[in-house]
Amino acid sequence: MTDTAIGIVVPTMGTRNDFLRECVQSIRAAGQCTIVVVRPADVVIPSDIAADVDHQVDDPCTGLAGAINEGMKALPEAVEYVNWLGDDDRLTTDALTIAADALTQTDAVCVFGQCRYINTTGAELWVNRSGRYAVPLLHAGPQLIPQPGALYAKSVFIDIGMLNTEYKWAFDLQMFLDLKARGKLHYINHVLAEFRWHPDSLSVGGRHGSVTEASRIRVQHLPRWLRPFSKLWEPALRRLILVAGARMNDRMSRQ
Repeated sequence: MTDTAIGIVVPTMGTRNDFLRECVQSIRAAGQCTIVVVRPADVVIPSDIAADVDHQVDDPCTGLAGAINEGMKALPEAVEYVNWLGDDDRLTTDALTIAADALTQTDAVCVFGQCRYINTTGAELWVNRSGRYAVPLLHAGPQLIPQPGALYAKSVFIDIGMLNTEYKWAFDLQMFLDLKARGKLHYINHVLAEFRWHPDSLSVGGRHGSVTEASRIRVQHLPRWLRPFSKLWEPALRRLILVAGARMNDRMSRQ
C-alpha cells in the first residue's frame, strides 16, 4: 500500500472485530487512502484486518478524542484530507473519492454528505439527509452534520489544534465550529457513510453527557456579550434535544 492524499483514523478497543472488519473493508472500497488504526497496546488486531491497515498506533489512554488525535499524528505528511471513522461504522462505495473531488473543486475546508443509519446486522433504519441548514444550526441547535461522512483539510484540522480532549462526547461539534470559523462547510447530496445504531455506541449511550457538553460549546462560541443571555434558551434547548433523542432511540429499538 502506498501513502495517498486521504487519511482515515479508526479508533478501536479491539472488542468487536466483526464490525472492525466491515469498517476497514468499507474504507478500502471508498477510495484510495491511508488507514491508521488506534488500539490499546495489548490488543492484537486479527491478521486479515491488519493486512488491510497501513499503520497501527497505541492508544494514549486519554479518551476517544486523544486516540483520534494520536492516529492523525501518525498519518504521512503527504496526506491532505482526513477524517475518523468509528470501528462499528462504514463508508459507502467511492465515498472518499466523491468527497475529495468536492474538496478540490470548491473553496471549502470541509465537505459532508448524508448518512445512512443501520442496525447491528447492517440493515437500513433511516437516512439522515441533513443538508446545508445543518451548518448554521451548529450555533443554535443539535449537531446534525454526519461526522462519519465528512472530509476536511488536514492543514486546517492541525491549525485548529485538532480535537479538544477536554470533551468526551461533543468534540465533533467543537471541531465543526472551529472549521467553520476557518472557511466553508460544503454539503454533498450523497450518502457517504453508515452509522451503526446500537446501545453500545458512544453517541447513543452518552446522550445526556453529549447534550451537556454541546450546550457548553455553543455558549463558548457566542459573542462574549451574548453568553449571559444563553440561560434564556439553552435549558429548553437541552431538554428538547434530549426528548427528541429519546424518541428516536425508542423508534430505533422497535425496528
